[in-house]
Amino acid sequence: MFGKGDIIHHTRDALGSILVIDYRKHRVLTFNSAFEQSKIDRRYPYLPVHEYNRAMMLPAVFANPRHVTVLGLGGGVMASAFHHLYPHCRIHAVELRQAVLDTARAFFDLPDSERLTVTIADARDALATLPPAGTDMILADLYTADRMSPAQAQRQFVDDCARALGSDGWLVLNYHRAPDPEGPYLRQLKQHFRVVLMFRSKSNNTVIYASKTHFESIASRDPVLADLEQRLPIDWRRLMGKVSRL
Repeated sequence: MFGKGDIIHHTRDALGSILVIDYRKHRVLTFNSAFEQSKIDRRYPYLPVHEYNRAMMLPAVFANPRHVTVLGLGGGVMASAFHHLYPHCRIHAVELRQAVLDTARAFFDLPDSERLTVTIADARDALATLPPAGTDMILADLYTADRMSPAQAQRQFVDDCARALGSDGWLVLNYHRAPDPEGPYLRQLKQHFRVVLMFRSKSNNTVIYASKTHFESIASRDPVLADLEQRLPIDWRRLMGKVSRL
């Protein structure tokens, strides 16, 4: 038993343990720590459960991407959600560990689809090889068992993401804390992106959004939010209300 859950799968690779734990209706991926790497509702595996994962979907309010890049597959929550939300969108996920991909396929209903490709690589290396302006959205969720990968805080990482995004592209980062408004990281983002926003989740995750273009704000009663809620019920209105400018 793991807390009140049942461990249904455990494997190891050179980077450590990978566990899958079932609770009453949820399934969790963890790297043998107090942190949940991914969490799904087993009835609706394409539906993100963690609030910060749901918040990472918010650029869908302003964009209709043809291509999405996911850095850090985990259980495949982000890849599955975008695959479900956009029937014509192609998703490219980058995952460091083959064992994590195998687990996502076997236990988290990762779509077996020609629209989803997964590359086993270090995200920094994969970013450097992406074609210029080749993707519309990059979602970065790079974490080890107990901390954010330092790669997400590096200047080169921001430069490479900006180069790979199209002229109206979005960068979305699950960041471990709110960046210093006067610090070098935010200055680096503002060199490449017109708008930088943030979301603070109940679990104290900070999601950073960086858009290459300005966009019109959306009122809480805008029909686009109702349409998105029908297609992916994650309480879009409430989430949008928690977004603030950096």
